[in-house]
This record gives sequence, structure tokens and C-alpha cells, in this order.
Amino acid sequence: MNSPYYRDTWVEIQLDYLKENVLSVRNHLPKDVDIFAVVKANGYGHGDVQVAKTALEAGAHGLCVAFLDEALVLRRNGIDVPILVLGASRPEDAAIAAMHNISLTVFQKEWLEKAMLTLNNQMLSIHVKCDTGMGRVGIRDKQELTEMVGFIEGNRQFVFEGIFTHFATADELNTNYYEKQLHQFTEMVHILDKKPRYIHCANSAASLRFPQMGFNAVRLGIAMYGLTPSEEMSELIPFPLKEVFSLHTRIVHVKKLPPGESISYGATYQTKEEEWIATLPIGYADGWIRKLQGQVVLVDGKEAPIVGRICMDQCMIRLPHYLPVGTTVTLIGKQDSLFISINDIARKLETINYEIPCIISNRVPRVYMKNGEVVEVRNGLLGEKNNWK
Repeated sequence: MNSPYYRDTWVEIQLDYLKENVLSVRNHLPKDVDIFAVVKANGYGHGDVQVAKTALEAGAHGLCVAFLDEALVLRRNGIDVPILVLGASRPEDAAIAAMHNISLTVFQKEWLEKAMLTLNNQMLSIHVKCDTGMGRVGIRDKQELTEMVGFIEGNRQFVFEGIFTHFATADELNTNYYEKQLHQFTEMVHILDKKPRYIHCANSAASLRFPQMGFNAVRLGIAMYGLTPSEEMSELIPFPLKEVFSLHTRIVHVKKLPPGESISYGATYQTKEEEWIATLPIGYADGWIRKLQGQVVLVDGKEAPIVGRICMDQCMIRLPHYLPVGTTVTLIGKQDSLFISINDIARKLETINYEIPCIISNRVPRVYMKNGEVVEVRNGLLGEKNNWK
């Protein structure tokens, strides 16, 4: 079969690892707690549809996304499970959500009043968001909550399906602020005469640390992808997580340069002796940004540093010895006994691991693996999908 992509740079997604991570969390939680797999931002850069289907196979009950557009993509790919849009939606789009049985997050009574004008005889499922200390969207006042829930329950166009909040510090060792938020959310839930189907506040960090929280649903995000919610809580993870995402390329050119030769824009690197320099077809337009100059990659089971500035589409490495064109280079992932984790790249970029797979752009193809075999390839540029069985 011809390759569905035409460059020597690709991401590999190990769906077996993702399934194992979800199963581990499923076994860690009480049996009556539903898992909503968070697949926003194209599944944190891994692929929304592929991740969603695998998470559901592993026991997830439903899915969460950030925007209505993301939910519609899942529906158009035949995914027929509960889907919750976590972010703000426009009230004039309420009918679209209702038509596709997509639940929306609401935190303003005025939103409901406007949405009613578009729904006609359709019914829209609502999750009410409470702001207990995150400072983003959400209701903060108990009286406002009571009035809003009363409005929802008093109109046949709405179904009060859920209530939730989001923790700001569940991934930190100090639990004072987490406990304050949990107490506030518990009080808000207790004032409701009739409880909705779903009550949820736990993200990955809270799900891993406090599985007996007492509510009936959790939102599983970063841990599903095999990444720790924070480096601070790495030692608190109750079971191993397997990184799902790896990034690879191949050498497209090799040259031997004498001492004193400059490499790349700005001539910021000069060879100190005779050096084998290889060119890789990946650059900052792919999300492999300029700040990664000096970062090591893995080639032939050894570390090799990126030398000179990273270009838009290419970068250069100093080889440990001559290696031919076509040699595989691992930028994130494992070669032999060496491993470059997403956390390693996040440290280099002085950011969090969430950001790394998200910034690897859609012009880098995603190759989906099961049992060591390619089962699907997605090319974001050509819009092509290939199922390899």
C-alpha cells in the first residue's frame, strides 16, 4: 500500500497504551463512577476520534470536549455516547446541540432565556458549571444557582443533566485550596432539591489521588494519555502510566564539516572539530520550536544534540558518527534503553506536558498502532484517512 503521507516525519500513537491507562483508572475508581474521557483539542493532539473510540472500548462512559464543533466531529464519525461541551457555547446554537444530543455547559440564566427562542420543541441537556475558585466560567452564588436550576426544571425544553466544577490545584501536594473548592462545591450540590444524573468535579489529578470522592462521574484527561497531571505529584500516581505519544523523523541529508563551520540562521553554532551534521525534516512550523535548540534527540540508540537554530521546516543535529540518509531519529519516545519523555521536552520549554502534543501541528501525520501494527494513518494536510488491517 502506498504511504498516505509524503514526508519523513510522523507521530506514533500507541492505542494499546491508551486503553491500558483508561483501564487502570477504571479499576482504581468505584464501580458506580462514570468516566468521561476528555478528547478536546483533537484529543490533546493525539487524535480525537481514535482516542475517543479506544477510551470507550476501555470502559469510558462518555466524552468531554471544549467546543460544540469538536462534539459535532465525534457525532459525524458515528460516536453515539454522552458528549459534554465544557466551554461556553452560543445560545443561538442550542438547537444544533439538541439535534445531535450534545450536552452543553451553562452558567447564565440569560443564556437559557435566549436559547429557548431557538429550541422550538427540542430538548437540550444542561450541565451547570459552578466556579468554586478557578475564576473562569461558572456560577459562584448559591442563590443564583437555585434560581437557575429552578428555571431549567421549570421549562420542558431543558433537561438538568449535570452539575460540576473544576479544581485549580488538585495536582499540587498542598491540598488546602483543593479542599476549600471541594467543600464549596459540596455545599452547592446539597442545596439542590433534585440531583441531576451526573455530579462531577474530579479531573485526572483528583481521580488518581481521591478516588472515593463521593460523586458519580469524573473527567479523565491528561492521565489517559499516559502523562502525569504535574511533576509535583509524579510520586503519588498509584499505578504506572504509559506515554501514548511519540515523535519520529528520518535523516534526509548528511555532511562532514571541518572545524569552524557555522550551522543555520544567525551562525549561532560553529563546529569545534570535524563533525557529522545531519538534517532532519522537522521545524517550528511543525511545533518543534526554536527554543528546543540544544535539545538532544535519539539516533542509533545514542543521544545527539540539535545544533544551530531550528528552521521553519528543518533542523540539524550533530551525529555521534556517520549514519546514512534514512536513519530513524526519535525526538520524543524510546530508542533501545534511552527515552525522551514529553516531560523532558516540557522542562526544556519551561512549560507543562499538556502543551507539547497539542503544539505538534496537523501537518505531522498521526500513525495509530495496535499490537505493534499500523491500523490507521491520519494526514492532517491532505485530509486523508487510511485503515491498515
